[in-house]
Amino acid sequence: MKRRVLIIDEVHPLIIEELTANGYSCDFFPEYGREDFIRIIGQYSGVIVRSKIRLDKEILSRAQMLKFIGRVGSGLENIDVAYAQERGIVCFNSPEGNRDAVAEHAVGMLLSLMNHLNRADREVRNSIWSREGNRGTEIKGKTVGIIGYGNTGSAFARRLKGFEVNVISYDKYKTGYSDGNTREATLNEIFDLADILSLHIPLTEETTFLIGTSFLTRFRKPVWLMNTSRGRVVKTSDLVEALKSGKVIGAALDVLEYEDSSFEALSQTLPDDLRYLMESDNVILTPHIAGWTHESDVKLARVLVEKILRNVVES
Repeated sequence: MKRRVLIIDEVHPLIIEELTANGYSCDFFPEYGREDFIRIIGQYSGVIVRSKIRLDKEILSRAQMLKFIGRVGSGLENIDVAYAQERGIVCFNSPEGNRDAVAEHAVGMLLSLMNHLNRADREVRNSIWSREGNRGTEIKGKTVGIIGYGNTGSAFARRLKGFEVNVISYDKYKTGYSDGNTREATLNEIFDLADILSLHIPLTEETTFLIGTSFLTRFRKPVWLMNTSRGRVVKTSDLVEALKSGKVIGAALDVLEYEDSSFEALSQTLPDDLRYLMESDNVILTPHIAGWTHESDVKLARVLVEKILRNVVES
């Protein structure tokens, strides 16, 4: 009897091809919703998911045969990992697959933000030729503070090396990682030295709305803020106040507090704080696409399949 894997979200064909070639039978029901998956999950030894549904205790308690969960991407916030581990279910993700994409996107956003590229392009298209109004700021010589020095944080630091900037990093759960791309720093050093702050942390109870007024007011200098991690790491209303006061010079946000849980859309209503960001010339917004390249689509799939095939032992 073939081992069965339930594919919950759309994934790169490589995943199904490789699992099938290695003795798995893969099922994908694009029209199914949460209740459907609760009904059938007990038939499967593996699940592949992005962010369509939350794999919480309710659904995992029905998964009596489940051996592994594969998350295409980095964040595991839509999986009750602790409960899965209690049940002996191994959880895999694939942050290595899109770290380069996120790092390149972050560099692009930073250059656009500090050189007013989006605004200047829009103005020229409307026959406005404003040179002084779009005078930029160089990255060279600035101090970039990175919070979270995992896959994407370290990849971003590598990309910055050629800009001759001072990169310092803080990671609450890592030590001894200073290298040629960054210097390990305390959080207080980030507050004291950073000109640019870039966030590369997962969404957890600890990091939800970590970046708010009490955090931002601790910076000695006004900063540019970048977030390519998760939207709810930043409290939007507090960011808006910091932008208005000048504490934050500008913001580059690939993720927003108001995304739905699948990351596929914004909330139906547009809060005033979100409207402010949309109308601000010193804010750049992209729709959660930092890790969304043609290359990363393949790499995310390949990394995940390799982890599953290397580590899952089924009788």
